[in-house]
Amino acid sequence: MYHPETTPAKAGAATVTPHETFRYHHVEQQILAMIESGRFAAGDRLPSLRSLCSSMGVSLATVNHAYMELERKGIIEARPRSGYFVRKPGVPLPLPVTEQSTPEIGEENRTNLIQMVLEAVGNKNLISFGCVTPDPALLPGKALARIMQDVTRLSTYDSLSYEVIQGNPELRRQIAWRGQELGLAVQSEDVLITVGTMEALHITLRALTHPGDSVVIQSPTYFCLVQLLENLGLRAIEVPSSPEHGISPAALHEAITKFDVAACILSPNFNNPDGSLMPDEAKREIVDMLARRGVPLVEDDVAGDVHFGPSRPTPLKSFDRKDNVTLCSSFSKTIAPGYRCGWMLPGKIMRKALEIKATTNVCCASPTQMVVAEFLRQGLYERHLKRLRVATERQMQTIQHHLATYFPEGTGVTRPKGGGFLWVSLPEKVDSVQLFKEAKSQGILISPGPIFTTRDQFRNYIRLSCCGVWHERMEHGLKVLGTLAGELA
Repeated sequence: MYHPETTPAKAGAATVTPHETFRYHHVEQQILAMIESGRFAAGDRLPSLRSLCSSMGVSLATVNHAYMELERKGIIEARPRSGYFVRKPGVPLPLPVTEQSTPEIGEENRTNLIQMVLEAVGNKNLISFGCVTPDPALLPGKALARIMQDVTRLSTYDSLSYEVIQGNPELRRQIAWRGQELGLAVQSEDVLITVGTMEALHITLRALTHPGDSVVIQSPTYFCLVQLLENLGLRAIEVPSSPEHGISPAALHEAITKFDVAACILSPNFNNPDGSLMPDEAKREIVDMLARRGVPLVEDDVAGDVHFGPSRPTPLKSFDRKDNVTLCSSFSKTIAPGYRCGWMLPGKIMRKALEIKATTNVCCASPTQMVVAEFLRQGLYERHLKRLRVATERQMQTIQHHLATYFPEGTGVTRPKGGGFLWVSLPEKVDSVQLFKEAKSQGILISPGPIFTTRDQFRNYIRLSCCGVWHERMEHGLKVLGTLAGELA
């Protein structure tokens, strides 16, 4: 590859010290910031290596390495004897086609397959496109560690003691303030702290349903929710979700008219796995419709904070005037997955929710609640989210670029406006469970489509996580995945 204004050399030929490695990351971020701010648009020529060396006060090797990394990620391109240019978007892969189906009760048991995927998630040796929690490098580890030290030193007794069942008062206060900014009429006494979003969903379903009841879900939906419904003895009524707009009010109306429904669970903001974002008009219509019909609405809004647009999408709860929506969320996908710090707004089922909470784990861990509360109080959360959103969107664009490069004809991929995952449709002959097994044997982790449903569908779909930090092994992994998919097609 020819590097403008330098002696022609193979990629990586320049010697880069550990100190330079840190600096080229900094230079790379500055170049990206110039592109994202619009200073350099698609097709524009970027500054020469020597001009950047001079303006940034770094070595030629550092700038060269930064440009090479951006080229490898598909963000810029080198043109012989011309320099580096911002890459013009290639022809994007088409969106996956929404599987046409009518609302029906799902009967497929996915427990064994889901367990197989969950066990693989813990394998650190795999190139992982299967875990939707951020890479540790994207988490505010140093800030959290500092706060943890302060909390345990200054509030030793409180950090060692049981917290009240409802949760740390300061954490609930901070969550309420954030909710008010989204238009929610919420006070700290309305918040219940949980062990992640899954406990919030578990508590809500136990409060609203009984074994044998039918519950409406999006299709596809988060596989842990599929497993939760099975464990509670509930029957899933799947309603097709568009990769762009999620569930339509008309399709939901058909489902609640056809079946006796005990509850409805929706993820309107970047549904896992298809990344769909429901328009506000549809949100309002669905909230009003379910309230009129007396069907409780359970909202999973765990991904709403990771949006790529200028403003956070509105939760369904914002349109709730009848106290019919139970909002569930957490900080697991943004701050610290291991803290398992979730929360919910139970509304009229608060008393029942507290009873269930008291009989399961009494309360959540005190130190982690105190740390998250202080992290929010100091205003560090929004600052962190800005960096996380940029990194996630960039990772998503890089993966989309490589999918278009390496995957077989007939592949489709979503273009989410937030979240942290891509829903990929492969040629019809591809069995994604077989692809999962073959990829795992090659050291690569993906999530096969069938785990996101209780019905016999999505056999040729996979979900890819975009929550990591790009490195050469990821490009190798996508290339191998594309080859394997092509062989199965």
